[in-house]
Amino acid sequence: MPGYRKLDNPEHRRFIAGVWGIAESDLPKPGVSAYEMLDAMGTEGGVRALLVFGSNIAVSAPNAGHIEKRLDALDFLAVSDFFLSETAERADVVLPSAQWAEEEGTMTNLEGRVILRQRAMEPPEGVRTDLEAISAIAARLGYGSFFAPQHGLRAEDVFDELRRASAGGVADYSGITWDRIRHSDGVFWPCPGEDHPGTPRLFLERFATDNGRARFHPVAFQPPAEQPDDDYPLYLTTGRIMAQYQSGTQTRRVAALRDSAPDAFVQIHPSMARTYGIANGDSVNLTTRRGVAVMRAQLTASIRMDTLFVPFHYAGSGRANLLTNPALDPISRMPEFKVCAARIEKGNTC
Repeated sequence: MPGYRKLDNPEHRRFIAGVWGIAESDLPKPGVSAYEMLDAMGTEGGVRALLVFGSNIAVSAPNAGHIEKRLDALDFLAVSDFFLSETAERADVVLPSAQWAEEEGTMTNLEGRVILRQRAMEPPEGVRTDLEAISAIAARLGYGSFFAPQHGLRAEDVFDELRRASAGGVADYSGITWDRIRHSDGVFWPCPGEDHPGTPRLFLERFATDNGRARFHPVAFQPPAEQPDDDYPLYLTTGRIMAQYQSGTQTRRVAALRDSAPDAFVQIHPSMARTYGIANGDSVNLTTRRGVAVMRAQLTASIRMDTLFVPFHYAGSGRANLLTNPALDPISRMPEFKVCAARIEKGNTC
């Protein structure tokens, strides 16, 4: 919840319920992780209808072939986006959505700096911002008064609510005003008062514990859920490249970026490639226990001989996440995107 408050903390629940003017019992209990929710879509007890805002889970989720089947099992799928992503192509309804330059609001970057994003242009007629869409849904569910202030929908009102809801929390925005952001180069949280300078270095003086001291915990090493074996003798890892971004919904449509990195590839050490009779640029089949992806080989001596690297930005038969393992971390419940067992074979010519 706002301020890094936790849904399973009674004190945190009471505070947020008071800010929002609802009963504490109206707040949900902690739910399942993102992958567990996706894995149960369309099943008894699972999500049966889904509204997706600007996310391309058909490309970005691990074990993507399985997730496509779960999306297709939904009773209803709606996607709000400004490009027809691979997820939107599977939807029953696709809603146009204002893009980032067509709406205003704040963003908090990875260093904790809150910055203002100002609207550069009006969205096309009939296209709603995310705030307008969420408020309209709330109204149809009978909760419009909680989402639509009497003087209209303004991103500044949402931010003021965040200030109230985060006050006293670990991520305290209460001292960061709209005007203050506008007239400065951003403000760092936590910022518990309007006379507070913000916190550019979060743990310079103390940690977020009762006594301000750090706590150390021993961690036992756990190997990956999959180790190479006779059938899948190599490690596969995935990651980013400079010319593409996330699932590529936007960047794969930019000509200069597409020309720079047009399609999926797998990096392999030249010595390992010779073992498999693979030359630079050859089409290869990359196989794991989840599926098969087809891409071109890119030879590089900068990679370990027992490891393959694939960028995750591409759709179609070169999707990296057709291969990745959805095994979940026992604490964070994040999927094991970064390592699984794989094999590589020379395929047909690209």
